[in-house]
Amino acid sequence: MLKKNIEEALNAQINAEMWSAYLYLSMAAHCHAIGQPGMGKWFEVQFKEEQDHAKILFNYVIARNGKVSLKPIDSVPTEWSSILNIFESTLRHEQQVTEMINKLFALTSKENDYATQSMLQWFIDEQVEEEENVQTIIDNIKMVQDNGYGLYMIDKELGSRTYSEASPLTK
Repeated sequence: MLKKNIEEALNAQINAEMWSAYLYLSMAAHCHAIGQPGMGKWFEVQFKEEQDHAKILFNYVIARNGKVSLKPIDSVPTEWSSILNIFESTLRHEQQVTEMINKLFALTSKENDYATQSMLQWFIDEQVEEEENVQTIIDNIKMVQDNGYGLYMIDKELGSRTYSEASPLTK
C-alpha cells in the first residue's frame, strides 16, 4: 500500500506527464504549421511516450491499491520563435521533468518505499536518454545554423522516428 504523501506525489507526476504530452502535441502542431513535418512527427512520438509515462504511473498507483486523482491540465505554449528555440524549450522541459522524478525518488527514499523506487528507476534511466537525444538535435541544428538544406535533412531524419511502447510497465 502506498503512503498518502507518495500517492499524492505520484498523482502530481501523472498530471505532469499528461501536461508534457499536451506540450509535445502543441509543438508537433507548430512544426507542421511551419512546414517541418518530420519534426512534427518527432514531437507526435514524444506525445505518445508521455502518455505512456502517465499510464505507467497510473497503473502503478492502482496496483499498489492507491487512488488515481486526475486534475485539469494547464494550458501550454503554442508558438516558438525558431526551430532551435523549440528544441531548447524541449531540453529545458526534460530537465525539469528529470528534477521532478529525482524529487519523487528522494521522497521514496525518505519513506523507505523500495517498490516505488524500483519502478522509478526506469524513469530515471529514461530521462538520461531523453535529455541526451534532445541535446544531440540541438547540436545538429546549431551545426547547420540557417542552412535550409541542413534543416531539411534534420527534418527528414527526425521524421523517420517510429513509436514503440515506452516500457513493459505500460501494460
